[in-house]
Amino acid sequence: MMIVNDEKCIGCGLCVKDCFPKDIELVDNKAKINNVTCFKCGHCIAVCPTDAITTDEYDMAEVIDYDKDTFQIDSDNLMNFIKFRRSIRQFKDKDVEEEKLSKIIEAGRFTETAGNMQDVSYIVVREGLQELRRLTLETLNDIGNKILSNITPDNIMYVKYAKLWVRMYDKYKENPDKEDELFFNAPAVIVVTANFQVNGVLASSNMELMTNALDLGALFSGFFVRAAEGNKEIREFLGIKEGKQVATCMVIGYPDISYKRTVPRKAAEVVWK
Repeated sequence: MMIVNDEKCIGCGLCVKDCFPKDIELVDNKAKINNVTCFKCGHCIAVCPTDAITTDEYDMAEVIDYDKDTFQIDSDNLMNFIKFRRSIRQFKDKDVEEEKLSKIIEAGRFTETAGNMQDVSYIVVREGLQELRRLTLETLNDIGNKILSNITPDNIMYVKYAKLWVRMYDKYKENPDKEDELFFNAPAVIVVTANFQVNGVLASSNMELMTNALDLGALFSGFFVRAAEGNKEIREFLGIKEGKQVATCMVIGYPDISYKRTVPRKAAEVVWK
């Protein structure tokens, strides 16, 4: 629950004003948190000028006071950082340190979730990559063959992918140790799952920013996500819990390529009202 230290509280009302579920009120010039409609977003902890609010549900040691020098990011630098990111498909034969993978997950953990659900989970695959690759390619091959055996107006847009999936599987069967066209010989994969899929997608976006900040590279594998949809064998192998959806699959490693500049994009389609 959320707890107010009456000795520290000065009754400024900032927590009352910033409480979206209206769970805080001022009583005798002190903040009173009812803990009825509260969904533990922590805004009251963050906004309190006297550090009077704590919680016994999370680790308060994680709370850091705001400091402009270490919290602020120049907007132009951030924009360039975003523009410069690339999807990486060439990786060095080098393991990613566990502390870096943990830091990437930490970036996901502190990403906002709808209703503060905090429902995002992370599955780090390293030792089991070859088995996950096999299961994924077998599934994609099955999906591809089904599409190609019955092309309809509804699935015609997927025919090019169906042909690619079948070819990828055939090449894998010929030589499983040769070219990896799924995970590209990366040393690690993080599968991000969530009860509410958009929460996992939001977390993954911040995770990729952290990946790049750590001089690593990432690829979001849509092929894996497609293969994992409703696939009992893949879900059991990864230990995905009931109710969780696969949001993204992040293929992570040290890039074996160096880019020199950003690239152009289509103009933004914007409607101003």
